Amino acid sequence: MTKQLTRLPACAGALLFLGVSGFSQQLEFQGQLSGWAAASRADSSSFQFGLRYIPTLSLTKLFARSITFDTEISVNTYAAAMGPSIGHLGTSGKFSPYRIWLRFSSPQFEARVGLQKISFGSATLLRPLMWFDGLDPNDPLQLTNGVYGLLLRYTCLNNANVWAWGLYGNDELKGWETTPTQKKIPEYGGRLQLPLFKGEIAFSYHHRRIDPSRSLLPQVAIEPAPVPEDRLAVDGKWDVGAGLWVEGTLARQDFKLFPLKYQKTVNFGLDYTFSVGNGLHILGEHLINQSSANALTGGSSSDFSALSVDYPLGITDRIRGMAFYAWETADWYRFLTWQRVTDRWGFYIIGFWNPESYRIYANQQGKSIFVGRGIEVMLVFNH
Repeated sequence: MTKQLTRLPACAGALLFLGVSGFSQQLEFQGQLSGWAAASRADSSSFQFGLRYIPTLSLTKLFARSITFDTEISVNTYAAAMGPSIGHLGTSGKFSPYRIWLRFSSPQFEARVGLQKISFGSATLLRPLMWFDGLDPNDPLQLTNGVYGLLLRYTCLNNANVWAWGLYGNDELKGWETTPTQKKIPEYGGRLQLPLFKGEIAFSYHHRRIDPSRSLLPQVAIEPAPVPEDRLAVDGKWDVGAGLWVEGTLARQDFKLFPLKYQKTVNFGLDYTFSVGNGLHILGEHLINQSSANALTGGSSSDFSALSVDYPLGITDRIRGMAFYAWETADWYRFLTWQRVTDRWGFYIIGFWNPESYRIYANQQGKSIFVGRGIEVMLVFNH
């Protein structure tokens, strides 16, 4: 936490710089307060209660020729209690930066530096391109940690766009990673997105060096550090009456001892809204994940399928069911959510029936709130 908080003065200076200018400006303070209670049963009972507050300060300044400077500072602070019974709860808490960034933008170009969210790709539930975020489709608030870096993005008049990024100081696991980035070594990459027929196609690349000694995989931990890693990806999405998309990645880790240097992941997805009542939306995806010694040969693989059924009951109410199936272990993950959302308030009830080991994503550690069978109730206030 100390290392992250030392970066606050830089953005505070940016706020001061923007504040002294004579051009038009807009200063806003917003926040999101959420509280939850959950009870579940797997091998034993578990109860959890929590309270989270994310205050956000943002400043926007408009300059000549449609040029904008803006900045955002927010922190994630929460307290939670969890245990086998109401009388035996252990407590935990956190106070850490959530977003700290400064952005320069024009109608076709933006440059954003700081702690930010970087997310892209065509898939929705099982995302091979979840490289820098940790968005959980079962989280109604869609919270995710950010990454420290510089993002450049240029959009052409035909909606084609080019991204370039450089990251530094992100030495914890992110996205699908099972081995973190080597400390004090930068990462970099880019993305090219092009219109194609009634949709778009994109190509992405990322390079980093990993630290095998901190890997979740014991077979990798014996590798001498650091190990170069290169990722390539292609994704596309089209409207063919139904929505159709594909997303695939190929990663090469230059191991000296571990034979499985390549990780290949591909997702196929389809969604359609049926003219039933207020509109029944159905979305399905299938994910194939494979590790192999060579890029073009087979190897150890696992498959995951996901289905989402979403129906609006009215203007403020919605019900959603989701199911995930792990083919390798024959495990089902099931969720049923009812939500009521207004301008300021959100109320959610989530029922779940899952295995005792919650492993939708490969790098999930610790005990998830969604283990076993149970229910979670969440109340959210936005100001």
